Amino acid sequence: MPAREHTSKHYEEQLRVLKDKLLLMSHQAEQMIADAIRALVERRPSVAEEVIKSDDALDTLEIEIDNLCFEILALEQPVARDLRFLATALKIVKDLERIGDTAVNIAERAIELIQEPELKPLIDVPIMAQAAQKILKESLDAFVNSDVEQAERVIASDKQIDIMYEQIFRELLTYMFEDARTITRCLKLIFIAKNLERVGDHSANIAEMVVFLVRGQDIRHGTRLDRG
Repeated sequence: MPAREHTSKHYEEQLRVLKDKLLLMSHQAEQMIADAIRALVERRPSVAEEVIKSDDALDTLEIEIDNLCFEILALEQPVARDLRFLATALKIVKDLERIGDTAVNIAERAIELIQEPELKPLIDVPIMAQAAQKILKESLDAFVNSDVEQAERVIASDKQIDIMYEQIFRELLTYMFEDARTITRCLKLIFIAKNLERVGDHSANIAEMVVFLVRGQDIRHGTRLDRG
């Protein structure tokens, strides 16, 4: 009996560590997005370069989380909800890693834009970035708390980020039509906005995994909530 109790405590500790690592990875990805946009708005290439460098730490966390999941699966042989939790964690970590990649993409375009004359005051892009960061945080909160209602709000909020992207795209398209000299800068800003839209998509993916975790229902195809 003492051995089984020790094993149980160790198992719970492993699950706690896994949640903590996922939250840390989410926080770092969120910070990378925030710093990449700050580098663009404040025209600070050194900040963008730090974002690019920090991607290595995010990749390391991804490997640590994968290894921990596989260790728990191999040694503890979880069943039912815990098994779904691990399957969900393995999918979520991929979305977080890709969010880190989008932050790097934004930082790289920011460095290029900083070298050119400023096209216009940046208002919409930072607002879109804040919205994307918000639902990223909320998607991980929903995961950790097994909160389906919050997950459903995240999925609905992703549609608003899509609308923001479309508005930014249309505005920049107008700039390009009116002055061909702005085309290169406009395309880079559109690229940045598209990457923020992808952050929203990845956050919605995480939220969908929360529904799977809690209800055992996969809503990614066919039965998913309407996201437009």
